[in-house]
Amino acid sequence: MDNLDICKALPGLLAPWYRRNKRELPWRQDREPYHVWLSEIMLQQTRVEAVKGYYARFLEALPTVEALACCPDEQLYKLWEGLGYYSRVRNLKKAAQAIQTEHGGVFPGEYSQVRSLPGVGDYTAGAICSICFGLPTPAVDGNVMRLLSRLLADSAPIDDPKQKKRIHDLLASAYPENAGEFTQALMELGATLCGPNRKPDCESCPCKSVCRAYAQGIQENLPVKLPKRSRREEEKTVFIAVCNGKYALQKRPAKGLLAGLWQFPNVPGKLEAPQAMLAAEELGFMPQNILRQLDKEHIFTHIRWVMRGIYLEAKAQSAGFVWLTPQEIEAQAALPTAFRQFWEEIDYV
Repeated sequence: MDNLDICKALPGLLAPWYRRNKRELPWRQDREPYHVWLSEIMLQQTRVEAVKGYYARFLEALPTVEALACCPDEQLYKLWEGLGYYSRVRNLKKAAQAIQTEHGGVFPGEYSQVRSLPGVGDYTAGAICSICFGLPTPAVDGNVMRLLSRLLADSAPIDDPKQKKRIHDLLASAYPENAGEFTQALMELGATLCGPNRKPDCESCPCKSVCRAYAQGIQENLPVKLPKRSRREEEKTVFIAVCNGKYALQKRPAKGLLAGLWQFPNVPGKLEAPQAMLAAEELGFMPQNILRQLDKEHIFTHIRWVMRGIYLEAKAQSAGFVWLTPQEIEAQAALPTAFRQFWEEIDYV
């Protein structure tokens, strides 16, 4: 069998297996484009189990595209708090506004229109259009690339855009009439039996009869990836300052990493206590004493933050910061995980 023959065999092999074994996930309960779109954006870089709760809370607060388009940023960020990659939710709102203004509030049903929405790439557009509208548009993500690299015994790096394009085009040539089910079956197999960070369960796989890697015994050697780029490391000293039961926060710049989100004030460098007190004064605090010191780190895609948290008591609530109670922070201020990890060390109940 050549590559196309293998791909054409997949719908018949996958459909019965998927119907028997698919996970019951909340976003699979209907084919509403808003629901599928939201789930696909949330699932980027995030585990399924972690997304379930966020998905339910988000839809309870913002049940329609129109509600999302009109949602104040602070509420939006709070709903997204802890999911990370906040550019995703900013683009969600931009796309919702585009649907309202450019498509009369109706989710577009053509691939080119869906693909043109802010934050929607080839994969998300393919998923929406195949699952919701039955179009033969592959949704090729890391799970699908891993699966196809094994089925075809293909050692080309799966994170090479040229290879993703080749796989996309190959799958598009083999799409069945029931496009949505095929898309979800590929996703499901690539996330479970042939999933990441685990030994492939080839004996349970519905596609083992056409899998070249299984036949050759090389399934655990695939997929191949390009060498990882080294992360840039940045050191920071973070001040968790309290005065009369309120904590100092400030907004991050409107552009760049974690744009527009709340943060604890911070300075470059991992400072020792005496230098930290001086730096706190230069920021505008009136530090009285250091209560605690705690080291943490946070990893972004290309940056690693090495952070020292300085918990300090201030003599007064200095101007230049927003001072909030713990209850106000929990209700109003979306703290990115990099800073929330310091907040979660505080026993304020």
